[in-house]
Amino acid sequence: MRVFENIISDRGSKYAVSGGPCASEEEARAFITELKRRKKFAKATHNTWGLLTEAGPVKNDDGESGAGMVILRMLEREGVRDHIVVVTRWYGGKHLGGDRFRHVQDAVRLYLDALETGPGS
Repeated sequence: MRVFENIISDRGSKYAVSGGPCASEEEARAFITELKRRKKFAKATHNTWGLLTEAGPVKNDDGESGAGMVILRMLEREGVRDHIVVVTRWYGGKHLGGDRFRHVQDAVRLYLDALETGPGS
């Protein structure tokens, strides 16, 4: 599990991105459970995720409507399979409107870039 905290801050909302190898919806739920063992992530407003598996795409918006699809589209574009990406948001009290989708994209991009330049690349 790789976790990048405090990557984006906007109008009080804070974002993190995390991910790791994952091959099924069951493994994805276990990944989220493990992530939430960190108290900070358990208290997050949203832990939105996307995953492309052999069985097909799986996502969960966790209340951040449309964010899971943003993650899936980026994973599809990059050809990343069997790897979950989770974008976490702590709501700061002000609505971000469409900017929240840009922040989800920026978070996923940061993660994918780190994945490409990480160990073994």
